[in-house]
Amino acid sequence: MILSVHQPQYMPWLGYFDKIARSDAFVFLDNVQYKAREFQNRNKIRTKDGWMWLTVPVESKGMGRQIISDVKIDNQLHWAKEHLMSLKTSYGRSEYYGRYFPFFADIYARSWATLSGLNIEIIKYFLKELSIDTPVYFESTLDISSNKTGRIVDICTVLKADTYLSGSGARAYIEEGKFDEAGVKLLYQDYPHPVYRQQFTKTNNDFIPYMSVVDLLFNEGPKSREILSSG
Repeated sequence: MILSVHQPQYMPWLGYFDKIARSDAFVFLDNVQYKAREFQNRNKIRTKDGWMWLTVPVESKGMGRQIISDVKIDNQLHWAKEHLMSLKTSYGRSEYYGRYFPFFADIYARSWATLSGLNIEIIKYFLKELSIDTPVYFESTLDISSNKTGRIVDICTVLKADTYLSGSGARAYIEEGKFDEAGVKLLYQDYPHPVYRQQFTKTNNDFIPYMSVVDLLFNEGPKSREILSSG
C-alpha cells in the first residue's frame, strides 16, 4: 500500500492532488506545528497582471508555536469577501466559472473558526471534483508521538503501508535510513507541471505554473483530472 501525507493547505496546487491520486491512503498532518508564510494559509491564483496571493488571516499574536488544528482564523478582517471577489474578477469569464463559483460563494458565506477546518473542507471538494477517491485519514486520530521522519515512519506502520510517497522537496532533510529499518519503501514524487488553457494567456510562453488547483478547474472543468495526471 502506498501512503502519502501532507499538512492541510489552503487551496493547494496540482502536485498536492497528484500525490494523493497516486496513493492508496492519504493522511492530513493536522497535529504538527503551523508554519507561517508558507502554503497553509495562502495560495496563488492567476490574474490579468500575473498572479496574486489569497491569504487567510490567522490569529498569531501571543500564541507562540501552534499546532495546525489549533490555528484560528482572524475573522475581524473581511478576508472571505475579498477572496470571493478575487475569484470572480480572475475567473468570471472562464468557461467553467458557473460550475465551481457557487461552491466558493457558499464556503465564504459560512463562518469558519479554524484554518484546518476551512482547508480540509475545500480540499475534500477538490478531491470529489477531480474524481480522486483515495481514503483520507487524520494524524490526530492515529496516536502518533514521534517527530520528523520518525513520525512519518510510524504513520506508515500504523496504517500498514509498505511504501511511502514523499514530495521531492523532502530529499533535503528526510532520514532515508529510517524507512529501510522499518521495511518501508521510499519513493519521491516527480511532477513536471502540465500546461493547460489558462485565462489571460495568448501562448504557452504566457502560462504561469504552480497556481492553486482552482486555476485548472475554472479553466478546464471535467478535463482537469486528465490534465492533472499528465504531469
